[in-house]
Amino acid sequence: MRVVLALALAAACSAPATLPELAQAESRDDAGDVDGAIAGYRAAQQTCGRLRPARRAQVACAEALLGEPEVLEHADRNDAAIAAYLAIPARAGDDTATAATATFRAGELLLRAGKTKDAWTALWKVVTDYPDEPTAADAVKALLDDGRARDPKAFAAELTKLLTPLAETQIADNLVYSLADLYAHELGNVEAARAFYDRIPTDYPTSGLRDDARWYAAKLSEQLGDYAGAAARLRALLATREVSYGTGSYFSVWLDDAQLELGKLLRDQLHDLPGAAAAFRQLPKDYPASILRDDALYELAVTLARAGDAAGSCRALAELVKLEPDSKYMVDARPLGEREGCK
Repeated sequence: MRVVLALALAAACSAPATLPELAQAESRDDAGDVDGAIAGYRAAQQTCGRLRPARRAQVACAEALLGEPEVLEHADRNDAAIAAYLAIPARAGDDTATAATATFRAGELLLRAGKTKDAWTALWKVVTDYPDEPTAADAVKALLDDGRARDPKAFAAELTKLLTPLAETQIADNLVYSLADLYAHELGNVEAARAFYDRIPTDYPTSGLRDDARWYAAKLSEQLGDYAGAAARLRALLATREVSYGTGSYFSVWLDDAQLELGKLLRDQLHDLPGAAAAFRQLPKDYPASILRDDALYELAVTLARAGDAAGSCRALAELVKLEPDSKYMVDARPLGEREGCK
């Protein structure tokens, strides 16, 4: 009996009843009653702070505050929505997540309305005032997407100014990554771009941008003719697979690409045929679900043929045929097999 009671209490604590005013607002919104929904959210804003414990009050108040401008936005009453969003930070107390979200959404709406100056003011405010909130990364991306088409040099200068004051915040890696992106593309400075990408794994080793940075730094190294540097960066990226496997976390989307690219680099640029063959062999083993398995097998066959290992090349081709008989590489695989004397 005590177990049943404990489970019931746990369920009650984990799924608290919805605030009646919020339920009414959501119901009016679902019915298409914009004014009724707004009235409900405003009523909820007055009562949400009475909920206990405090975390329930914070969640309910955030929903009530953001609900009002969301209804206005969905009704295409964008000027009113912008004003409502911009009023939220002053009313959100110490709830910086809600304040950041509201300011960001106002910035998005202002951008769509062509009010660039006001939009940038709002988006920069998210970055500088709420740098530890996830929405700050969204604001940096919005600024990057818009700024690169306007004055990328001036935008890069503004990002650079923030590197030192925001160095210890959660947004710092996004700033560095955005600078790398700008220098690689709009500003055309490959060496500077690579230097920024290289900073991320070193200065922000837990960054979600770490693997992307290594991949792009490797590609830029190839552009610079630094093939050994490219291989080193690809190996550093591939090394994260062992960490992920050991801790049960995630595998980067770049791992199979990096494995294939490493093999090509070793073969075509660094003239290391045994190393290239080993890299190509590893891809189907480590990434059995990868769409690049046939790429790796074909490149392995080519590599072994260059190394004078006709039997090995034929085995790789046979495995390719077995794995994917309709592979795009069949056009080239057949004449290769004939040259190597494969059955």
